[in-house]
Amino acid sequence: MTAIPDEIATLAHAGEQMIERLRKRAFLPDVRKALNLRFGIAEAAQLLGCSTNRIRMAEDDGRLPIPGQTESGRRLGYTIEELQTMRAVLGASPARAETDRPAVIAVQNFKGGVGKSTVTVHLAHYCAIQGYRVLVVDCDSQATTTTLFGFNPHFNISRHETLYPYLSIEPTQTDLNYAVKSTPWPNIDLIPSNLELFDVEYELAATGGDGQSILATRFRKLKQGLADIGRNYDIILLDPPPALGTISLAVMQSANALLVPLAATIPDFCSTVQFLSMMDQVIEQLTSAGFSIDYQFVRLVCSKFTSNDPAHAMVREIMTKTFGSALLPTPILESAEISHAAIRMMSVYELDKAIGSAKTHKRCRANLDEVMSQVEVLVKEMWGRPTVDDLSLALSQA
Repeated sequence: MTAIPDEIATLAHAGEQMIERLRKRAFLPDVRKALNLRFGIAEAAQLLGCSTNRIRMAEDDGRLPIPGQTESGRRLGYTIEELQTMRAVLGASPARAETDRPAVIAVQNFKGGVGKSTVTVHLAHYCAIQGYRVLVVDCDSQATTTTLFGFNPHFNISRHETLYPYLSIEPTQTDLNYAVKSTPWPNIDLIPSNLELFDVEYELAATGGDGQSILATRFRKLKQGLADIGRNYDIILLDPPPALGTISLAVMQSANALLVPLAATIPDFCSTVQFLSMMDQVIEQLTSAGFSIDYQFVRLVCSKFTSNDPAHAMVREIMTKTFGSALLPTPILESAEISHAAIRMMSVYELDKAIGSAKTHKRCRANLDEVMSQVEVLVKEMWGRPTVDDLSLALSQA
């Protein structure tokens, strides 16, 4: 008999070691991921919705510190943390009102390879740049999102730092505060994951006759835990496993919005239709069992789209005819810049300069901004906030 299990273990160990070497190389000079973004005064003014004059006046009268300068006297620009301070001083925070619920968005599709974690991380970073307080909850034991935030799930994260102590059959935690980790982004926190989170699925499958009641308790527990911790955030992004299991069901029931990425291929389209059909059945069963499913919006987003590929254009047209306004108007373009950033365990928003050509970077960033802003509009509508279209309409009628 060949020692195939031993061979698999050797391959897994070699892979884990390589991930750690890549992580250290990506984050040199120290192995902790850092954020090196800075924004010029014109870009800062645009993000804050004010004039550059207003920023300079606040700096002149001492309400805001003047940013550092290079030896040549050129401004270094503003960090994300400084932008947050500027929002507080200038009254430009987009934070939800106390009476508004946080947007709890599940980024879900049971088809793997559709860019689920990529969408989650880029949406989180976009929202952070806009000034929102964001919590990302990695519910997938594959832990891709955790890796993109600079943690090695195998070396840096134990099961006691994941959702496991909260959702296991014998929980040791009564709330989710224990699991929240800071990230290089001052307004993004992360609840990480690793492979051991999958033990929750095994445990609940082995509960026998009491399984249904325990399962129901876990569903309600995750929703309550997110509601409690959500007081500190505007937006919570949930990245569940790409399969229908206990954790996916708990996420499905805990969210108040759903974002479904799907690639521009016929197999992905067919798989997503099956996913939606399964979701419909599961929601019906959950509702019959007394669970409240309260989605403020459900949107699909076409990912990995190549604009000059006729096959992609055809599938995109099929999506539009099928899903109508539930499909976000703008697809996420397939871009080398996203791939190059991922190799460095980063998002495009974390790049302080283009990796490929400046033109490719600018096009990719503009596309991501457009897609993510469409999700932001939906979040604002949840809170009853006026959107850009609402404001334009009001101005035209004035």
